[in-house]
Amino acid sequence: MKLYGGIDLHGDNSVIALVDEQDGVKNQRRVTNDLARILEELAPYQSSITGLAVESTFNWYWLVDGLMEAPHQRT
Repeated sequence: MKLYGGIDLHGDNSVIALVDEQDGVKNQRRVTNDLARILEELAPYQSSITGLAVESTFNWYWLVDGLMEAPHQRT
């Protein structure tokens, strides 16, 4: 099953949402802005995530860089 995700990055927290191909919400959660915590939240779904977008008006580099450098990320 393919999943598509979005992370809405706020000042001190992020809202992570994962949906399937039929727009069914598989996971939606607000977590603190900590790379390890965000990766932990995504880990159970990692093999199914086809795309992941980050929405932010500022200070997004740490998250995008961390997601791209995570050892479990596919290229």
